[in-house]
Amino acid sequence: MIKEKTFYKSFMVLALSLALQNLLTYGVNLMDTMMLGRYSQDAMGGVSLCNQVQFLLQMLVVGAGEGAVVMGSQYWGKNKLEPIPHIIGVALRFGGSLAVLMFGIVLFFPHQLLSLLSNSPTVIAEGEKYFQIICFTYIIFTITNILVASLRSIGVVKIGYMISGSTLIINVCLNYCLIYGHFGCPELGVRGAAIATLVSRCVELLIVIYYLKFKEHKLNLSLRKLVHIDTSYVQDYMHVSLPVLINQALWGIAQMVQTGILGHLGGDATAANAIAVQVYQVLSVVCYGAASASGIVVGRTIGEGNQQRLRPLVHTLQVLFVSIGLCSGLLIFLLRVPILALLGGTLTETAYKYSLQFMLVLAITTVGTSYQMACDNGIIRGGGDTKFSAKMNIISMWLIVVPFSAMAAFWWKFPPVVVFFLLKWDQLYKIIPVAIRLHSWKWVKKVTRPDTAEG
Repeated sequence: MIKEKTFYKSFMVLALSLALQNLLTYGVNLMDTMMLGRYSQDAMGGVSLCNQVQFLLQMLVVGAGEGAVVMGSQYWGKNKLEPIPHIIGVALRFGGSLAVLMFGIVLFFPHQLLSLLSNSPTVIAEGEKYFQIICFTYIIFTITNILVASLRSIGVVKIGYMISGSTLIINVCLNYCLIYGHFGCPELGVRGAAIATLVSRCVELLIVIYYLKFKEHKLNLSLRKLVHIDTSYVQDYMHVSLPVLINQALWGIAQMVQTGILGHLGGDATAANAIAVQVYQVLSVVCYGAASASGIVVGRTIGEGNQQRLRPLVHTLQVLFVSIGLCSGLLIFLLRVPILALLGGTLTETAYKYSLQFMLVLAITTVGTSYQMACDNGIIRGGGDTKFSAKMNIISMWLIVVPFSAMAAFWWKFPPVVVFFLLKWDQLYKIIPVAIRLHSWKWVKKVTRPDTAEG
């Protein structure tokens, strides 16, 4: 274990800063879910289906941005910042292309897409209303988040939660006015929630542009730097980021498939899944913050060439991950009932029961998530090994989780809580392959160019 108190202080400040950013980001979707839950269960269910598409986009954005984070943190460790703007420019091109593709699919095929996720006509109808507006946020969201992720690679995290905080405040205020029709505004329901999110995303982008132009002085990013890039970095970026991008894309698609499986078990299961997943995302933010922070710390340590510090660092991080997971699981368990009380009785009795059961499952599995996800996406990926996670998750999700949960739902007719557990139990058994890979030390890879080539 690392003995220096300064390490724990700096790591927790970084982790909690990233956790706060995640909390505020997920809070936007959670407030849409909770506030629409008080409006109508069908509206909440429809938006929850749309949020699965948003989650897929978010996974793609993470995949596009992660290459910049992994490479940027190692260049930062070497104290060489010149290549980073070129890498960010490449990441924006790839992420932007994916966002345009998602925008086109949602704009032109909303009904077909939602029909894959639910068989409830009323839920699908509400989702289509939301899709018609929310799809215009996709490109804005992608640009903002890749820029923020890239800044994170050099230790700039403050701007992330400033942006997310402003978005959450604006979103909640506009939701209150536009969903319910308060203060003389029209009562727009799901359309009101979509308009509120669109306005919030525009404000996000304006804030990050202002920050880059007037406040950020390490990289001195400009539109010219991001447009006129050294294209030789495309190959470097693809080598690191493509496995992550494939992994994130398949993971996001798998989450949509999982939602579709539960969605075809009825509106009550859809509503319960919407609540449980949103609550989990908010209450487990420290787990994900710790994972992101560890990726930066490990990448920087490798970039510095400080191999002697790497082993105690990894051992210390593992202990922290388990501790954070236990606390997060306990928090989810204790807050189940109070959170459901906020919905004000709009849930059916069955949906309420399913919600309690689903959150109990998540309270257990989040302990495994905190360890294996943070070791995998944080330490191993931050160390330069971006292929292991892709291989493991493809096998786990598509050969184990999806087939078994689909058979449990449609062939064996198991109760929804059993199906939900089978959709989440990979968070427990993946501890084994992740621990084996971690202790093999084969994941330590330098992804930066030799100093002579950077010239």
